[in-house]
Amino acid sequence: MLPCSEFAELRLGFTPDEKQRQILDSDAKQGLLNCCRQFGKSTVMAAKALYHALHHPDCTVIIASPSGRQSREMMRKCKAFARKLKLKPHGDGDNRISLLLPNGSRIVGLPGRADTVRSFAASLILVDEAAWVKDEMFLALSPMLATTNGAMWMMSTPNGSRGMYWQMWKDGGPDWERFEVPATECARISPEFLARERKMMGERRYAQEYGCQFVDNGDSYFSRESVERAFVDNEVVWEV
Repeated sequence: MLPCSEFAELRLGFTPDEKQRQILDSDAKQGLLNCCRQFGKSTVMAAKALYHALHHPDCTVIIASPSGRQSREMMRKCKAFARKLKLKPHGDGDNRISLLLPNGSRIVGLPGRADTVRSFAASLILVDEAAWVKDEMFLALSPMLATTNGAMWMMSTPNGSRGMYWQMWKDGGPDWERFEVPATECARISPEFLARERKMMGERRYAQEYGCQFVDNGDSYFSRESVERAFVDNEVVWEV
């Protein structure tokens, strides 16, 4: 069986860069991708989803995101790859955003509503734009892996130091395999473009969108780091 990166290159016509190859070929049960804008994470994860579904008959792959529109966008990429394999994309008959494969496996896209996603058992869950997904959604998704020994991957550009995605990146421990890809490591983005973006966005926004940094949004008087430093062994320590 071809590794996923070779499958993507030889069968899907997608040539991944070195970091994308590492992500595609990872067999981690829990993965975190912290990447800059326009890294190609949706394309990489669409290839990973299709590869998994083709090699695990009768399985369910879940694509979750903050909105149905975003889930449809990744499903569009999955269907485009399926056409490369001479497969005629069609839905599973039950879910509006879905792809049913000849081996009985399906890829299902879900919107970011925890109250509508509780009926699945999945062997792979991909959470796109995870920094914008509510914690309630993650708590609804993770039990889907209980009987399958499946995998969950979260991928996103940062959105401040809040939420499950940030918490797992910061405190998730060695169970999570982490990949960080700032724009300076993405050869498809030119230094000239980044210089223009830095000037237009300012340092804080640029650091988040292109530098993979979890930047506080500035709404709070105290930063998250200053609040955390104020607590030592469950006691509040105030510096005056």
